[in-house]
Amino acid sequence: MTTPECSTVPWRKSTYSDGGGCVEVALATVPGTDGVERDTIRLVRDSKNPELGVLRLTARSWAALINGIKNH
Repeated sequence: MTTPECSTVPWRKSTYSDGGGCVEVALATVPGTDGVERDTIRLVRDSKNPELGVLRLTARSWAALINGIKNH
């Protein structure tokens, strides 16, 4: 799934990946739930297969993901 915010954002990949398979992350601003305010979401995709789709995370979901990874 490619959405407009996915094609125009700068994607970042860890410098520790050493060119190997890794995830890429990006920030995107989208209309808020009320249609007026704007929300920032985190986008995550497979660096080797970006066409397979994008995971969209709210700030709260992103924090939970990172905390889960650190505590695993």
